[in-house]
Amino acid sequence: MSILNDLDARSREIFKHLVETYLRTGEPVGSRTLSHDRSIAVSAATIRNVMADLTDTGLLYAPHVSAGRMPTELGLRLFVDSLLQIGD
Repeated sequence: MSILNDLDARSREIFKHLVETYLRTGEPVGSRTLSHDRSIAVSAATIRNVMADLTDTGLLYAPHVSAGRMPTELGLRLFVDSLLQIGD
């Protein structure tokens, strides 16, 4: 799970909220949606930059150009693994 460990706290938090939102809705998640989450205290532009970085690391992908982001298979696997480690 070194990819998640290599991320800074803000990136991990945004990734966590994005995956949770995706699992709840089944839809691509945009930066504006995440910026309305009161527990994330950064702008939509900052979230977009973090999402671009997470896409570059292979944790997220965009189903098409103007869509939000969705977790990749790797991203989902790492998210679940991190939940299992918390439970241990």
